[in-house]
Amino acid sequence: MADSGPSEAELRQAIELMFFAYREFTADPDAILKEYEFGRAHHRAVHFIARHPGMSVAELLGILQITKQSLARVLGELVREGFVAQEKGTADRRRRHLHLTDKGQELWRRLFGVQSLRVARAFEEAGPAAVAGWRKVQMALIEPSSRGPIAALIEKD
Repeated sequence: MADSGPSEAELRQAIELMFFAYREFTADPDAILKEYEFGRAHHRAVHFIARHPGMSVAELLGILQITKQSLARVLGELVREGFVAQEKGTADRRRRHLHLTDKGQELWRRLFGVQSLRVARAFEEAGPAAVAGWRKVQMALIEPSSRGPIAALIEKD
């Protein structure tokens, strides 16, 4: 008899667990962001600018996949508040490259710190085999055409 895949109950439980895990994963950063009157889009922008200093606005737009208007609002606030600096490109002066300021680095360390503690605890509880399986499941949730670029982006260090 062929494997028919996960049952409806297993799928429902997995989806519900993702909702609850996401709620917990974002709770601590949300409290920090509230101090600055920032939201999750600010968090994602700060995270990816921290991880890829010098990235262009267009590259960040491609990663976040939000509207230009939304990114302009978020970046505008981060720049005005002194968390992000924009530098004009040397080859193309129209291209703006993004860097976190010292203030932005501190915010990123706070946000990354609370989330990395939660993920580290979960990884320790689950064990190496579960962590490898979790990574496979997360990657499989991503559209196949996006997996290569995302894998390359997250593996940069």
